[in-house]
Order: sequence, then structure tokens, then C-alpha cells
Amino acid sequence: MYGWRGRIGLIVPSSNTTMEMELHSALPEGVSLHTARMPLKGITEEELLKMSSLAIDSARLLKDADVDLILYGCTSGSFIGGINFEAELEEKIEREVNIPVVTTSTAVIEALKILDAQQIMVITPYTDEINQREKEFLEANEFEVLDIRGLGIVDNVQVGKLEPYEAYRMAKAMFIDDVDAVFISCTNLRTFEIIEPLEEDLGVPVVTSNQASLWLVLRELDIRERIPWLGRLFMEY
Repeated sequence: MYGWRGRIGLIVPSSNTTMEMELHSALPEGVSLHTARMPLKGITEEELLKMSSLAIDSARLLKDADVDLILYGCTSGSFIGGINFEAELEEKIEREVNIPVVTTSTAVIEALKILDAQQIMVITPYTDEINQREKEFLEANEFEVLDIRGLGIVDNVQVGKLEPYEAYRMAKAMFIDDVDAVFISCTNLRTFEIIEPLEEDLGVPVVTSNQASLWLVLRELDIRERIPWLGRLFMEY
């Protein structure tokens, strides 16, 4: 039986081409991943809010696969409504399907907290409008955002086409000595290949949306697998 250690149900935007591939590349033996999608083409506030309203339909489909936990796999889609948005989204889905739910934004917050990162810099593919929402969300969770920069991309398919070196180069170019951690945001942005080299080069922990999501769902399933190439988060916590 696939998923004898745990079955993860994943909800992603319909245009996401990265998250499933990255999670599959790092799943521990005995853990399976089962995916449902919500319609989204552009990373705009209007589309993200509309997408979140359809999450319950996707969760119902995943319930049919008898998953142990559901991951709402969209960073911007789980912070776009403000400080309590991701917690309310989790609660709404859990109430409907009676399965534990976590969002990517919750995972990122938990990862940054356990790494004791207070001052952070953030790299995204988003527009300034979405970056401002993310900055407000992170600051409401008591992090100090020293810098946040994006690539100004709206078309989510284009984000999935970016090579991982794009985020690596951005991080090195904007690095500030005072930061406690680097956060690379967006589940459709490819990052798994650069986490380890970036931590070595910058000397601080690196948190990415997909890495933090996988870390938290495995912890929720009581699976404490060490994955060295996914950085300090997976080696120390």
C-alpha cells in the first residue's frame, strides 16, 4: 500500500507546476502525496481570494483518498487575507472534511520561529502589491522584514518556468549581514536545489515555501526524517 507511513493530501493552484515535483523528490519512504487543484492563472489579489473560496471542493475530493492530512499549498493564497486568514482557512476546511489542515503560510511562520529568525529578507516572484500583503502578514506575525523584493510576475505558469538559480542570485545580490534567515516565497518557484548551497554561501538558514510545507506536514505525521540537502530546518529540527 502506498502511504503506509502517511498520506498527504495536497491542494495547489491549477497553474502550479513545481510543488508536486519538489515534494515528490524528497518524500520519505512510505509517505505518499495525493493532489487536487483549484483554478488560478494569475497571482493577483482577486484571483487568490476567489481560489481560496473553492478549497473545500478540492478537500472533499482528497477525503475520498483517505488522506491523513491536507496541505493548502499556496503561499500568497494563504496570506492574502491578512493575519488570521490562514488559520480561518484551515479551520473552515477542517470543519467540512474532518481532516487536519495546514497551509504553506502557517508552515513558513512555524519554520522561521523554530529557527529563531526575527529579522528576515524575502525573495518572491510577485508584484509589489502582493509583496506588500506578504510584508504586512509577516510583520503581523512579529517578524522584521528588512527587505522584500519580487520579480513582478503575474502569470503563474511563468513562475514555474524559472530556474532555481534565479532565486539564488537574487538572494546573494540583496543579502544583508543583519538578517537571521532568508525566506524564498512561492510554492511554484523552484528552490530545492539551491537551499544547501545558499546556506553555505550566506551563513544563515534558508526557508522556502515548499521546504517549510514538507517539513511541517511530516512533523504533523510524526515523521522526523533528516534530509541534508533541504537545509538546517531538516537537519536540526
